[in-house]
Amino acid sequence: MTDLKFHWFLPSNGGDGRHIVGGGHGTPAGSSGRPASVAYLGQIARSAEQLGFDAALTPTGAWCEDAWITTAMLSAVSERLKFLVAFRPGLISPFLAAQMAGTFQNLSGGRLLLNVVTGGESHEQRMYGDFLDKDTRYERCGEFLEIVRALWSGKPVEFEGRHFRLSDALLAQLPDPLPGIYFGGSSPAALDVAARHSDVYLTWGEPPDAVAAKVRTVRDLAERQGRNIAFGLRVHTIARDTAEEAWAEAGRLLSGISAEQIREVQAGLRRSESEGQRRMLALNGGTKESLEIHPNLWAGVGLVRGGAGTALVGSNQEIADLIEQYAEAGITEFVLSGYPHLEEAYRFGEGVLPELSRRGRWRHPAPVRQVAPAVPFGGVR
Repeated sequence: MTDLKFHWFLPSNGGDGRHIVGGGHGTPAGSSGRPASVAYLGQIARSAEQLGFDAALTPTGAWCEDAWITTAMLSAVSERLKFLVAFRPGLISPFLAAQMAGTFQNLSGGRLLLNVVTGGESHEQRMYGDFLDKDTRYERCGEFLEIVRALWSGKPVEFEGRHFRLSDALLAQLPDPLPGIYFGGSSPAALDVAARHSDVYLTWGEPPDAVAAKVRTVRDLAERQGRNIAFGLRVHTIARDTAEEAWAEAGRLLSGISAEQIREVQAGLRRSESEGQRRMLALNGGTKESLEIHPNLWAGVGLVRGGAGTALVGSNQEIADLIEQYAEAGITEFVLSGYPHLEEAYRFGEGVLPELSRRGRWRHPAPVRQVAPAVPFGGVR
């Protein structure tokens, strides 16, 4: 069986708290009790690496702290944890992005992964001075990634495309190792770019059958390009010792959401150009009713949060069962989060990960420390 990888999330998009912090995809972030400070995000990062998470995703957008700067600061207060840095191609040049990745990788000791976010909302992109339509942004993204990979080869690059033109471009800061490229998107244009350029295709937490269908589609497209890629799931989690405790927590989060909040956020999200966001909205239906859309898969988060809108909810054993269903669908990596992110990292890391370890599906990524046996006081070794 393939070992599964688990990543956590750094809430730099409005901070953290004991209720769902909304926002994203053109909607403003909600209020939180824990600002996204280096001290607090550092607590989450150190806890995540101690618990056995491979990496931590840091989001991007007008409502977030900048992911490159945030993770560069956090790399100094952590040791092993990798950073899945979300960034938007086209807002910086391909050469500069390749150079930044090389610098980050070399100065952090090889702890960079890249989450390429093309940008699903034209009105937000225009805030950055980007006035291309959605399909053209994906076309530009394809050129961007082609150039970046060519620069990472260490050879001079000549390129003339519709969106970029480079002459005799040679990168001095080659990343070692090359950072993996994670990519998401559900539209035909997005799937084409994913098949040609991604190392890991990310999708949001739909029921396992729907995820399996998407995996088959992207895998077929990648194979036509002569490529083999991996698949990851972006989803929230509410793990407890018992199912009753987990669903009680889901109910508590739901009770903190007003009907007015739902109407306001849902109206904003319905304006989204994102096909993935449309699929998330269809799962929750804009109502607090019938939110368990598959056994132990809950769509309540998406009532007031853009992007990933579902959560794995249940006992440690039930969540491990659902994770194994996703593994059967082709998922090998999981990017998780929960409210609050510090406490929920421990809930999952000390509950579900040991259960998956017992099943032979997960191993802690840190080296096993060899501890010499203690010698009784006055004894001779």
